[in-house]
Amino acid sequence: MSPLTELPNIGPVLAERLKNAGIFDLTGLRAVGSKAALMLIRGTGQDTCLSMLYALEGAVQGVRWHNLDKAVKAELKEYYTARERK
Repeated sequence: MSPLTELPNIGPVLAERLKNAGIFDLTGLRAVGSKAALMLIRGTGQDTCLSMLYALEGAVQGVRWHNLDKAVKAELKEYYTARERK
């Protein structure tokens, strides 16, 4: 099992996408943050979605993404939506 899959919200598929983006553990994920991690994944040619961004932020915070603060979710949604318009 990968150290990434031990994090909340990170299954084998997302762990592999993170590894392909150069992120191998929680330290690396925290260093770049959820938003940059999503952009790094996107940069490898992989599809991304808002739920993935929530999952990454939840992993950074150590919680299931469903338990993220509503204000955090709103800010992440705004960020994601702005990137989708580009």
